[in-house]
Amino acid sequence: MAHLPFTRPLIKISGEALMGGGHYGIDPQALDAIARDIAEVAKSGKRIALVVGGGNIYRGLAGSAKGIDRVKADFMGMLATVMNGVALQQTLVRIGQPATIYSGLPVPTICATFSRDEALADLEAGKVVVLAGGTGNPYFTTDTTAALRAAELDCDSLLKATQVDGIYSADPKKDPHAERYDRLTFSDVLARDLKVMDAAAIALARDNAIPVVVFSLHEQGAIGKVMRGEALCSVVGTDADA
Repeated sequence: MAHLPFTRPLIKISGEALMGGGHYGIDPQALDAIARDIAEVAKSGKRIALVVGGGNIYRGLAGSAKGIDRVKADFMGMLATVMNGVALQQTLVRIGQPATIYSGLPVPTICATFSRDEALADLEAGKVVVLAGGTGNPYFTTDTTAALRAAELDCDSLLKATQVDGIYSADPKKDPHAERYDRLTFSDVLARDLKVMDAAAIALARDNAIPVVVFSLHEQGAIGKVMRGEALCSVVGTDADA
């Protein structure tokens, strides 16, 4: 893969990535490794925003399926992302990387409520900006949050860290014949119903011409490697980029 020319990425990290080899919660070693990877990229001069999921603690859809009111379940999921966000921000600070955290869901006793102007100022100051609490509204995923915040903060790319090394026609863990794609257009993703991100997130990225880069977080230093073109990834761009 070629060196990625992006200097202002928004990185979407799933809550599951923080579990490491566990089945629930936050694994300290996994958290530390991810934070050090992010800090290395930040120290190279990149301006980094992060959106973190909450699936390692609670998923709103799963709660709704078990009888909890969907809106309440989604708010519970947002609170889970705040817990993950605080853990990630605190770990970044501990290892010497300046970082701030904002939540789309107001929780003022824990962290600041999202402010575009303040987050932009933090990015320009070289701080990693952690964005938790989703959009602050039910029925929106953290993928949609990532696309929205990337547009709001003038990010030049959206990097989605996943369990596999790119985009496939089907789950490669279940289908050995799944086709892998190096490059796709947003139209391709929507037309083929590829499960990269939800349709709202893809539409937001498309409408704001923000490329989406999908890569695996399992390799040590994965974020730095994909930025340097040393790791496999799939890139989704506009039709003109294809």
